[in-house]
Amino acid sequence: MDKKAKKILFNTYWSKNGWKENTERYPSPEDFIYAKEKGLMFDPFTISHDDCVKNIVQLGKIITTNQVARAFLSSLSTRRLDWRSAIASYSVAKKITIHKYIPVEYGRFYDADNAVTHIGYTCAICQNSRYGIIGQENYINVDLNVLNFERIKWGGVRHGQLIYTLFDLEQFAKETIPQPQSEDIEIFREILKAIKSCDPTDYPSALSHKLAMIPLLKSNKDERNIIIEILACIGILVPKSYNRPEAPKHDWTYATYWRGEDGYNTSEVEKYFGEYL
Repeated sequence: MDKKAKKILFNTYWSKNGWKENTERYPSPEDFIYAKEKGLMFDPFTISHDDCVKNIVQLGKIITTNQVARAFLSSLSTRRLDWRSAIASYSVAKKITIHKYIPVEYGRFYDADNAVTHIGYTCAICQNSRYGIIGQENYINVDLNVLNFERIKWGGVRHGQLIYTLFDLEQFAKETIPQPQSEDIEIFREILKAIKSCDPTDYPSALSHKLAMIPLLKSNKDERNIIIEILACIGILVPKSYNRPEAPKHDWTYATYWRGEDGYNTSEVEKYFGEYL
């Protein structure tokens, strides 16, 4: 990954104070051209839901389970978080079949007077394919650069959104992924041990704290939370019940209802990582 292009991408969205204001997210034309030539920044992108689904399904057939598992493991010691993201997008892709967009309401938004200001819609077929999958009817002039920023900085934060799934897998298909090292395998074994050590009532946040105690896993809180989200997305962390209270404030999607008593799904661990363990 070109260091200068990565810096241009990161400086577009991030400062020492966190996210930049929308009005500040403009690199110079010269910087944009450079980052674009290096494959880290992109022009606005437009695609329909139906074409997005077709492309995702095709990528799900081309990319293999071994490739995404190898990438996830290899990311643990190298901190190549973009490699880490693809296994979740691949899991989403394998749940989707070719279909047309069918709208269904998924949320209403209200103003201070409790009047409806907006009704959100998603694709009913996508929604029924798997919890957390969101499909819009059309994606018009989408900013792929912010998706790439999130993908490289944290390992992706929009897993399940069709446009991110497509973008993530398209970028992953261009990569050459090395075999994981012994350190990677050891880190993953420690992650599994951390999951097993959770108390029955532990929320995902408690597991995140436990991951922070793994010496070989160099990470910050956001990165650890994304690891948990990815493991939940691919079916390794599966709640035994969805009839549970949510944490008062959280950013979880797939891991929302997981608790320590649920442990991890050994069959899914074997499916993705068995040959390495």
